[in-house]
Amino acid sequence: MDTISLPKAYVDAVAECASHIDQSVTFRGTIHRVRDMSDFSFVIIRVDRGLIQCLVQTDTIGGIPRSEIRDAMVVEVTGDVRKEVRAENGFEVVLTDLRVLARPYEKMPVPLSKKYMGINLETNLDYRPVTLRHPRMKAIFRIQAAIAEGFSEYMREQGFVHMTSPKIVAAGAEGGANIFKLGYFGQKAYLAQSPQFYKQYLACVFGRVYEVGDVFRAERHSTSRHLNEYTGLDFEMAYIDSMRDVMEMETGMLRHVMEYVRTTCPQEIELLGADIPIIETIPSITFREAKQIMLEKYGHKSKNRFDLNPDEEQMLCRYAKETFDSEFIFVTHFPSAKRPFYAMDDPEDPSVAFSFDLLFRGLEITTGGQRINDYETQLKKLEDRGMDPSLFESFLLLHKYGAPPHGGLGIGLERLTMQLLGLHNIREASGFPRDMSRLIP
Repeated sequence: MDTISLPKAYVDAVAECASHIDQSVTFRGTIHRVRDMSDFSFVIIRVDRGLIQCLVQTDTIGGIPRSEIRDAMVVEVTGDVRKEVRAENGFEVVLTDLRVLARPYEKMPVPLSKKYMGINLETNLDYRPVTLRHPRMKAIFRIQAAIAEGFSEYMREQGFVHMTSPKIVAAGAEGGANIFKLGYFGQKAYLAQSPQFYKQYLACVFGRVYEVGDVFRAERHSTSRHLNEYTGLDFEMAYIDSMRDVMEMETGMLRHVMEYVRTTCPQEIELLGADIPIIETIPSITFREAKQIMLEKYGHKSKNRFDLNPDEEQMLCRYAKETFDSEFIFVTHFPSAKRPFYAMDDPEDPSVAFSFDLLFRGLEITTGGQRINDYETQLKKLEDRGMDPSLFESFLLLHKYGAPPHGGLGIGLERLTMQLLGLHNIREASGFPRDMSRLIP
């Protein structure tokens, strides 16, 4: 009989080598690039967090002729670490043994060994299982993972409980036509546009909840800022005084996330040349103020009475940078007519809702606000919008049996990643994007 014990501790190969100068090390990785010289070869090995320069000084190593060592071989190597200031990490490994774990069967379809692959986006996405191995691609998604980790860490520190919501639902949280229909054992079903209803249910159970999960939108957009499936960073909090509580929570969360990224991803930030903002406070203006500012400061008369156009989002971020030296700006009190049916209206001016967007470097990355928590108010708003309350019986249970004042928000992880790293297309910030034309890989 055999028994299974605990795993070996994770070892960062770069850090391990750096801490073992003039000692022998063994590690595994993939050959990123080979540079053959007359009497020796530089073999650059790609590991989890970077590249390690290795040196082969013999004609044969591990029973393999030096001339047969090539890109994309997966190997285990042993060698002696020595200082080398010209190498990427300040050291190189003189190999004494090499064992091949896997071999490529065809030539690489893209130039992974180059600093920049120099390929178009469609080619990048077509070969995504391969192109994601490139150091710059890895860096993007290391940072994206850190954003999600930092978000989750801050939420837990603030007393939020992790939740999961169903992605097959009987009704759309946002309504409208941008919802994927499913056949579900003879019933109508849909892919969830948002975890909204479930966040509200569970905020009234736990007080504070958060989720990192998939969101589906059947929008017929082929733009640089839209996906049909994306990852949502959502939270909902009960017992609030106003939507300001939600905005303050987001400000604190983003400040923590940016610091978390700086702390955990320094080499990825350096590789990408990313500018990670330092957040102290975030300015806030109302929707009406925003329209007036654009008219008075930039001579821009908006034709959109209910929302902000992309050029206006850019204009307001320019204003925030020039006026407050902030790359973020909240816009609040949007017209109620274009906000969801669960958004609470301002009692003093029912034409606007307690709803906000957060703009970052020219793009809306967050929508949030305070929700209706009174049963009769929610019922009336459904009826006023011509929506059948019987279709929302489960949702109305929340209000019928007493719900505390609550609010929350949703952030698109890919949008935040795109803006943080200065990417040109949101598909660059999605490992395997889903849009109107792409279902594979």
